[in-house]
Amino acid sequence: MKAIAKNIRISPKKANLVAYLVRNKKVTDALDILKFTNKKAAPLIAKVIESAAANAENNLKQKRDSLVIKEVVINDGTTFKRHVPASRGRVHPIRKRNSHITVALATATEEKPAERPTKKPAEPAKPAEEKPSTPPTKQN
Repeated sequence: MKAIAKNIRISPKKANLVAYLVRNKKVTDALDILKFTNKKAAPLIAKVIESAAANAENNLKQKRDSLVIKEVVINDGTTFKRHVPASRGRVHPIRKRNSHITVALATATEEKPAERPTKKPAEPAKPAEEKPSTPPTKQN
């Protein structure tokens, strides 16, 4: 199940720092983590996760305990362009960035990562052949 929040008033760079904390976690664990994360993006991402979980419960009749966050995508939204007066009659541009937050959930049993085939250990290296020693050169 999926939920999207568009044009959220936080820069994608800052929102991604918080999104990194909850990727591939259970929904209940992720909400607990976000509750104690002291960042502006934490309640914004928590709200989208809550919405995605509610979508899964109501539309697909799934239990919240079995849901896992499959992906959290933070994309650029529209950018507000503002100006600040500067000296000598100039202006400096200011970009107020917005984000689109997308959360996709899956059931815990649905998505299991495939086991990677184990590699054989490397063969031990052959010992190097000994070279004949050269006589010391005469130093002046």
